[in-house]
Amino acid sequence: MRNIVIIGGSKGIGNAILLEQLERNLVHNISRNAPEVSHPNLKHYTVDVLQDTLPDIENIDSLIYCPGSINLKPIGSLSIDDFRNDFEINVIGAVKTIQKYLPGLKKGINPSIVLFSSVAAKLGMPFHASIATAKAGVEGLVKSLGAELASVVRINAVAPTITETSLSANILRNDRMKENMVERHPMKGYLKPTEVAEMVDFLISEKAKSMSGQVFEMDYGIVTFKI
Repeated sequence: MRNIVIIGGSKGIGNAILLEQLERNLVHNISRNAPEVSHPNLKHYTVDVLQDTLPDIENIDSLIYCPGSINLKPIGSLSIDDFRNDFEINVIGAVKTIQKYLPGLKKGINPSIVLFSSVAAKLGMPFHASIATAKAGVEGLVKSLGAELASVVRINAVAPTITETSLSANILRNDRMKENMVERHPMKGYLKPTEVAEMVDFLISEKAKSMSGQVFEMDYGIVTFKI
């Protein structure tokens, strides 16, 4: 069994990743709320990543940082605090956890880190100024640390399109909005959390041992294609 540390595994994509890993690995979940599941392979720590001291965990094989935000407003309605909060959730929290757990990762087997970007970092979208800025920071962090840690720890990011979670509930709040979202994507769909969890499972596995410093777009064609 491998030792997997998940930040934000109590809901959404993070919870799907947690459930994907539980049967095969020892999972340490760090979040403000406990997951709605119990398992012999799960250890939960109730922690606010931005405010609290992170728990000591030794010999980590993979670190997965899941917290994110969807703060969609016109630029005139976004406050400086909006930009600051999104940056802290998406970038500063990731930096804090990497700095804390890098020594443990260096002791791991095929050690790896997975962060989360967004299609908004590459696709110009109205009202996404704050989150796109924060996610662009995540992508810069992945590229820089990929080079710095190239012989030690792999680091990659997943950049999903809209994913059906509680975070996106307002965007997908009725059948009409869901149908419109499907039609916006050239491949006529949008993501389920389990799809993202399967990609993360691949990225932390031996099958991805040649990959680092990469941002993997799971976009149903919305960034890649113009049809």
